[in-house]
Amino acid sequence: VSDVFIEETLRKWLDAHYDPVAGLYTFSSCVDLADLSGDGESRLVVGDLGSGSSGMKLKVYRGTALMSESTLLDLPAGLVAFFMDLHEPRIPAVAVASGPCVYVYKNLRPYFKFTLPGLEVNSLEQDVWQQAREGQIDPLTLKEMLEGVRKKADIPLSVRSLRFLSLETSDMDEFVQLHKQQPIRRQTVITCIGTLKKSTADEDGVSCLVIGTESSDVYVLDPEAFIILSKMSLPAAPTMMDVTGQFDVEFRITAACRNGNIYILRRESDKPKYCIELSSHPVGLVRVGKNVVVGCTDESLQGFTQKGKKLWRTILPAPITTMAAMDLPTRGFQAVLVGLANCEVQLYRDKNLLSTIKTPDVVTSICFGRYGREDGTLIMTTKGGGLIVKILKRTAAFDDKDSAPGPPLAQSVRLNVPKKTKLYVDQTLRERENGLAMHRAFQMDLSRLRLAAAKAYVKALESSLTPMSSSLTEPLKMNAVVQGLGPSFKLTLNVQNTAACRPVMNLAISFLYDESLYRMRNPYMKIPLLVPGLIYPVETFVECTSDKGISDIIKVFILHEGKSSPLLTAHINMPVSEGLTLN
Repeated sequence: VSDVFIEETLRKWLDAHYDPVAGLYTFSSCVDLADLSGDGESRLVVGDLGSGSSGMKLKVYRGTALMSESTLLDLPAGLVAFFMDLHEPRIPAVAVASGPCVYVYKNLRPYFKFTLPGLEVNSLEQDVWQQAREGQIDPLTLKEMLEGVRKKADIPLSVRSLRFLSLETSDMDEFVQLHKQQPIRRQTVITCIGTLKKSTADEDGVSCLVIGTESSDVYVLDPEAFIILSKMSLPAAPTMMDVTGQFDVEFRITAACRNGNIYILRRESDKPKYCIELSSHPVGLVRVGKNVVVGCTDESLQGFTQKGKKLWRTILPAPITTMAAMDLPTRGFQAVLVGLANCEVQLYRDKNLLSTIKTPDVVTSICFGRYGREDGTLIMTTKGGGLIVKILKRTAAFDDKDSAPGPPLAQSVRLNVPKKTKLYVDQTLRERENGLAMHRAFQMDLSRLRLAAAKAYVKALESSLTPMSSSLTEPLKMNAVVQGLGPSFKLTLNVQNTAACRPVMNLAISFLYDESLYRMRNPYMKIPLLVPGLIYPVETFVECTSDKGISDIIKVFILHEGKSSPLLTAHINMPVSEGLTLN
């Protein structure tokens, strides 16, 4: 990125706050902005991952200070703020997806816990554990039977059985004694979460929760009773989601799945309506208007329509770490913020690069929106746990002319196409009225041309004017030369490999002739490896055994060793053995 381009970016953003030791370890899916107090000031809500095994917390920032924090029982997979009722004052709730549960906080206090329904348990697995409970089998036999069930059954094993199979032999008996009396359960976990407006598109309208699970299912939950309103299935587990529309009217759920494809779900179907197949796995998914922008692991940014048609593709200077939408409704501006591994955050509108922000560390999460009372606030967290806050200047303007070099301007200039002449119009009318007759005449002339070419080819073969042949399946060419006055003749075949760089090997030459007229020393010969471009002469001798003064045709075949179908065929007219001139 040029220094001039970065200088332009510095004039568009204000550095509001930077805390390199904030201790925030999170992703874009676990960050949101919401007015949690109803006073018109938005807070920053963060699902902090902690160390990955402990210290998971729900943190709320007001301005530059930590306002409150609550302990989470498991790693958060996603966090959203949503309105769950029509009560006044209009204060949103916060939903945190963690493991198989969704924890709902209202006024920053625990309000409700929703647990995903259990999955079907393998009946064979239940029978095996029942035998272990009754003491009919020992732990080693239990292991063998569970391994057999895992290989053959369609329903996966429960977590308990998978943990048992991973144990050492010495620990199996203790594990069985501890768990054999407990019922077997198979539980899925949440992979992503989003919100869907219930019946109105208002900013403070009631929203449903949309949950993607490891079992490849998508659930839509009622915002008040937290019952499942709709269940849809995907071919693979979703990792990212983007939801638009209203549940009671029409909606679309765009889900990036672990198999590298993107599926689009609609209201009237419980299975994907459209599918986008990507060349590499997606790492970011953002909807801009009616289009979907996808970041991939091959360092590319791609745009698609909501029906899966590819619009554009641009190459990025480094791998993508995170993506987020930048939406300014007051200016009618929408774009995509892309965090890169080279400590940059780039702003794209379609495939045009509008701005580049240099950061002191690699950015792991991005959130843009209203923070405090400022609408255009960009909040970023870094790999080292830092917190960066930037504010978009009110005078900032993003123009596509600031983007990377594209096609020349001359392509957008309209050509001065001349008006249609009377001759052109008359010819068009003639073709329209007599199209069938013109097509028949063309086909007749084409057939006559093919017939004339075939007759000329047959005449050349029969007269042996050019005893040369070319293969249609292999890059070979052969030329035959007959020398001598008889009764002995020398037959020389010049074989050439016409390929650019590929050698040809394992070839042989076979001769077919009338044995009552001719006798050959070598009727079958092997050809050495043919190097491209060189001419290899293959010589043999033919002796005429007839004294009647007649001649015949000798057929030459080049074929692969061990195969009967020839690659190349040539006919050689032998001269009369009484010293006549060769044909």
